[in-house]
Amino acid sequence: MNIGYVVGESKPTFVTALSSRPLSVGEYVIIDSEEGKILGLVEKSAVSSAAFADVRNFEEAAESTEIAEINSRDKTYTAHIGVFGFLDKLQRGQSIIPAIPPIPGTPILQPTREDLETIFCPTKDGWIKIGHLLRNKTIDAKVNLDKIVSRHLGILSMTGMGKSNLVSLLTKEIAKLRGTVIIFDYHNDYTSLNIPRINVVDAKINPRLLDHEQLSEVLEIRDSANVQQRILRMAFTNKVKESKEFWEKLEEEVEFIINAEDKKLKEYRTSAYRVQDIIDEAQRRFADILDPDMGDPLSFIKEGRANVLNISELSEKQANVAVAFYLQQLLRDRKDASIARHGKLKRERSYRFESPIFVIIEEAHVFIPKEQDTSAKYWAAKIAREGRKFGLGLGIVSQRPRSVDLDVLSQMGSFAIMKIIQEDDQRQIASATESTSRELIGQLTSLNVGDSVLVGQWVNLPSLVHIEEVKEKIMGADQSAVRAWAKSEKMSEVAVESTQKLVQKDLLLD
Repeated sequence: MNIGYVVGESKPTFVTALSSRPLSVGEYVIIDSEEGKILGLVEKSAVSSAAFADVRNFEEAAESTEIAEINSRDKTYTAHIGVFGFLDKLQRGQSIIPAIPPIPGTPILQPTREDLETIFCPTKDGWIKIGHLLRNKTIDAKVNLDKIVSRHLGILSMTGMGKSNLVSLLTKEIAKLRGTVIIFDYHNDYTSLNIPRINVVDAKINPRLLDHEQLSEVLEIRDSANVQQRILRMAFTNKVKESKEFWEKLEEEVEFIINAEDKKLKEYRTSAYRVQDIIDEAQRRFADILDPDMGDPLSFIKEGRANVLNISELSEKQANVAVAFYLQQLLRDRKDASIARHGKLKRERSYRFESPIFVIIEEAHVFIPKEQDTSAKYWAAKIAREGRKFGLGLGIVSQRPRSVDLDVLSQMGSFAIMKIIQEDDQRQIASATESTSRELIGQLTSLNVGDSVLVGQWVNLPSLVHIEEVKEKIMGADQSAVRAWAKSEKMSEVAVESTQKLVQKDLLLD
C-alpha cells in the first residue's frame, strides 16, 4: 500500500518523505525504487498545518481549527527515513546500500508481514524471542545469543525502565538451553528470580587467594595509609596463605613486626598496632564474608545453570575485589579449556567449565568507572578484548552510561538502550555505538517502560522493540510507600484493638 513519496534531496543512506498519515518513529517502510525495494526506518517524524502556521492568539487558533477541518490538504506529514539496504539482500543477511539515492517521487510503501519476519524473527538456531517490534506487535523480535557471548552486550537505561527485566529474560532463556550465566548481583535483585536451573550463591572472599593489595582493599585499609599497607605486605607471607590458622598466623606476623628490634621496623610500631586492630575488627565485622576455609570460590558456580552471585553484603571495595577475582579466574579457566580443546596445551590442571560462559555485571559504573582504575575494571577490559576467543561473554548493565569507561563500553558488540534523559548519557552512548543515528538517540527520552532500541550484532537491523515481562521476576519493581504505610497503620490498629480486648478481659476476671 502506497503511504507516501520521497521528496527533496535524498542520499543513499537517508531520505525525506511526505506521507498520507503521520509515521511513527521506529516504523519500517519500503522505498519502492527502480533498483528494487529498499527497507528504511522512520527516525524522525513531524506534522505541520498551513492553517496554524502564523497563528498569534486564541481567536485565530479557533478560526484556524475550522479552516483546517474543511481543507483536506492542510496537514503535512514529514518523515526522515534511514536507509538500511535492499530488502531481498537484507533477508539473506546482506546489507547493500543503493549506489544511487532514491529519486524524489519514489513511492513509500507499507511493508508486509513477510517482508519483516525473515529479518526480525529468524527461525535459525541461537535466536530467541524477547518481545515484539514496538510499532508492529504482530512481528516478534528475536536476538542472537551467540553474538552476545562472542561479542558482548551493553544494557543501558535510567532506573526503572526495564534493565533487570531484560537481564532476567536473557538469563531465563540461556538457562533453558543449559547455558552458563553468572550475574554479579550488587543490589540483591535476582536472588528471588524463580526460574528453573538457578543457583543462588552468597558471594564470599577467601583471603588466602588474594594478593596484598586486594587484601588491603578487603580489610578497608585507606589508600593513603602507605605505612599500614607496607606492614600488611610484609606480614602477608606465603606461610600465612598456607597456614591452617590463617588469621592467627597473619596476626603473628604483624606481632613480629611490632616486637622487632630493628630500628627501621620500630618506626612502624604504631602503624603495626593499627593494622592489628584492623585485622581484629575485620574478623568481627566480616565473619560472614571473609572465609579462609571456603576453598575455591569457583567451585560454587554450576555449569549449565543461571548463577546469581549475591554481592550485596559486600562493601564497594570488597565487591570490587570479589568481582575482579572471579573475572580473572573465569578468564584463566576458559583460556585453558579452549587451548586444551585445540590440542595446543597438555592438560596440566583441571578446568571447571567445558562450554561458553556469559557474565553479567550489574551497576557497571561502580566496577568499571570512567575516571578511576579498579581491579574489576582491569579484568573486565581484558575480557572485553580477549573473551570472545575463549567463549567468555561480558554483559554490562548501568543506569549511568556517562560514568562507565568508554574503552570497555565501546567493546560491546551489541546494545539494548532504554529510556535515557541525561544528555551526557546520550553522548556517551553515541560515542560507543557508531551505528546508532543521532535521530534515534534523540528518541530515547520518549521511550516507555519495557521499550528498547536494539543495535549491534545480536540483531539483523537496528530496531525499536517492546520487551516482554518476565513473570518469574519478583523483585526489582518500585515499592509502594503508600501501601506499606497503610498496611503498617492497619496492623497498628489491630494491635491496639487486641490490647484493649485483653485489658477488658483481665478486668472482667478481676
